Amino acid sequence: MQDFRNLKVWEKAHELVLALYVATKDFPKSELYGLTSQIRRSAASVPSNIAEGVGRGSDADLARFLQIAFGSASELEYQLLLASELNFLEKGDYSNLSDQITQIIRMLSAFMQTLRADR
Repeated sequence: MQDFRNLKVWEKAHELVLALYVATKDFPKSELYGLTSQIRRSAASVPSNIAEGVGRGSDADLARFLQIAFGSASELEYQLLLASELNFLEKGDYSNLSDQITQIIRMLSAFMQTLRADR
């Protein structure tokens, strides 16, 4: 059985979660149960679903959980855009975080294509 921690896409997604916890700590307190919580949950969902998919032990299950991670990453992409437009994130921070999520989305897409090709 493969260890999810050895997957580069999981590593990148985990690093993004850590960065987002730092980036959202200064969001308005009124957003603690709103956008702050949504960003943190959708971000944590990406590496969580990768880990769960690997733990299931079959390529079909892994592909299904990668699809869920992909959806969470897409949701996060919008939430970061919204946070930026609400001026909760500095433009430079938004650009960096957005680049990271775009890279993760591409990696998830490539991983899913590889699994489909192996079937």
